[in-house]
Amino acid sequence: MDELQIDTEVGRLHVFVVGSGPPVVLWHSMFVDSRSWDRLVPLLAGRTLYLIDGPSMGRSEHMTSPADIAACARAAATIVDAICTREQGAQVDWVGNAWGGHVGMELAARRPDRIASLVAMSAPTFPIDAAMRRQISLLLPLYRILGPRGPVRAAIVEAMFTDETRAHDPGAVSMLDDSLRCSGRALLPAVHTAILRRTDLAWATRRITCPVLLITTDDRGEWTTEQAAPIAAEMADARVVEITGARILPAVEQPTATAEAIVEFWAQARVNDRG
Repeated sequence: MDELQIDTEVGRLHVFVVGSGPPVVLWHSMFVDSRSWDRLVPLLAGRTLYLIDGPSMGRSEHMTSPADIAACARAAATIVDAICTREQGAQVDWVGNAWGGHVGMELAARRPDRIASLVAMSAPTFPIDAAMRRQISLLLPLYRILGPRGPVRAAIVEAMFTDETRAHDPGAVSMLDDSLRCSGRALLPAVHTAILRRTDLAWATRRITCPVLLITTDDRGEWTTEQAAPIAAEMADARVVEITGARILPAVEQPTATAEAIVEFWAQARVNDRG
């Protein structure tokens, strides 16, 4: 495994490099870091995987103030440019979960020259609703005082995982706990950046020209297959796959099904490209 540190406008971001083959860039969900891809990595053989720790997460530099998805996308563009130089190529495949999916959508819309394909999982194209905004706004002061403990930690774990995972998959819960401890209170600007400042990305979906896979889950009410399907229908080249038995992190809860969906999507995208 190789490691990179790349300076961006949202801080110095840490990137793990695993495998060999065509480059794939992965950006994780809020509340976790690049470790959330660990179960997926061995299932994506034949690829060079660039696993980004988002700002304030994992080994990346902590943010001192909130940014927004547009700033994260510009930071991602800086990383992708560096990867393309390293790989002596022009494009990468992007895989993003929630936060990473939103970053990928804006990046693919603004830099079509760099993104060969986009996988966006658990990534609603609309801002959070008023009820969720109120809930997060109530939890953030508690997080500032308590950190990732007690009722704050319980609310995050419940939001991220299905009942089945919370009851029977201690490894998944431990990964989330470790990610929260690593970020500590530095997580707060990232929550504002990735969730509270999330904007409507319908404009981006209309501009994306590369093949797109929208992955939904059967246990996330905020982003269902029924909601994603009409978005995909209006895009240039998009499809929707639902992963069952997962909430926000399908690559953690259902890694095999998630990998199969991604690999099949890549294969079909190559066939279409040759055609």
